[in-house]
Amino acid sequence: MNRRKFLHSTLHGAALGTLASSMGMAAPARKHLARLMKMAEETDRVLILIFLDGGNDGLNTVVPMDQMSQLANARPRVLLPENSLHLLEGTDVGLHPSLSGFKSLYDEGRLKIIQNVGYENPNFSHFRSTDIWMSGSDSDEYVNTGWMGRYLQNQFPEYPEAFPNDDMPDPLAVEIGFGASLLFQGPTAAMSMVVSGPDSFHELIDNIEQDAPDTNAGDKLRFVRLIARQSQQYGEVVAAAAEKANNAVEYPQNGLANQLQIISRLIAGGLKTPMYMVRIGGFDTHDAQVVAGDTTRGEHADLLQDLNDAVMAFMQDAEALGTADRIMGMTFSEFGRTIMSNASNGTDHGTAGPMFVFGNTVAGGVAGNNPVIPEDVVYEDDLEMQYDYRQVYQSVLTQWLGMSSEGAEEVLLDSFNPLTIVEGQDQVTGFGDFGMQRNSLSVYPNPLN
Repeated sequence: MNRRKFLHSTLHGAALGTLASSMGMAAPARKHLARLMKMAEETDRVLILIFLDGGNDGLNTVVPMDQMSQLANARPRVLLPENSLHLLEGTDVGLHPSLSGFKSLYDEGRLKIIQNVGYENPNFSHFRSTDIWMSGSDSDEYVNTGWMGRYLQNQFPEYPEAFPNDDMPDPLAVEIGFGASLLFQGPTAAMSMVVSGPDSFHELIDNIEQDAPDTNAGDKLRFVRLIARQSQQYGEVVAAAAEKANNAVEYPQNGLANQLQIISRLIAGGLKTPMYMVRIGGFDTHDAQVVAGDTTRGEHADLLQDLNDAVMAFMQDAEALGTADRIMGMTFSEFGRTIMSNASNGTDHGTAGPMFVFGNTVAGGVAGNNPVIPEDVVYEDDLEMQYDYRQVYQSVLTQWLGMSSEGAEEVLLDSFNPLTIVEGQDQVTGFGDFGMQRNSLSVYPNPLN
């Protein structure tokens, strides 16, 4: 018996023991168990990952307002006027003027800001650092699977054989774009379906059913045809979901909004897919990050405006369609930017930066401290990391996706201290075996196994 089956079988009894012992629980423990059981019933949660491609300037996105004088010395060409920032109540943090919608989400308790996220021994290559974030690995490790791919393989170990099936007829993950990322690469196959839009779902592949020779090459051909058949079948169910729902609000005309608009339709149309990834490019702002003479305008302001408007339209749409409580979104970027501005009204490749997590059930607020900016900054100075990016991943896996701490450690290749990102779930990871208890309850349909 393997480890998974052993835990699955033994926890049938463990879950009953937990329930029986709860009869004498104190009130806080009973509330904790109630939260646990409520999560066990909620099997249709959706995670949306938004990749800020190019390296987002965190210091001009989430501005440490208690460091304004140091910032004025370090980055005079890109410094935002203090009176243009959206001050977050009870903090020394201001959001970029383009992020008025994010300010509203924060005020409503639906936005979590995590400061100074990165990893040790940072890499300044776009390609390499992106791989690190996508794979969930140390900077000196070369891992050819993605952290979400490993998670999905953990939950659906028989994939791609016998998929789609009655329990999971829909894609395990969907990427909007024109190519599969490392993020969803599993040990044996890519776990995601890549689509460019609703009209692309019906691309059929010729000669799928022809016999393959009984050779190594034939085995590979059969595997390719299996994936082709899955793509065809998945295309049909995705198209059907898109046709079942219409967006309830008007979306702005930008690339990210177009991607989120598709996802909103798919969720409302009943697609069981638990996770999606979208991206918005252009954050490599070495020059023209701001307009000379008006730092509130420029390429970075436009990108953040697109992000703000797309997310707000998506959240409003989800509310109108009745899906908002099921959705959590998270932004990430391969690195931040330098503390110092350069001579081209821009910034260069840096280290740590902020992440946003948003949704109706998010534990709102700011995690972490404002970065400390030296009085006399030199070009080589970078922001210190406060949180390893995998602490955020650990939090998502255990608090939103219901995985056990042990399972998350397997997925992330190590153990990381979680943050509180879901309202009321700060103690769930302490239970340790929540994901296995969920298995013992046999909850379906189930993107979490």
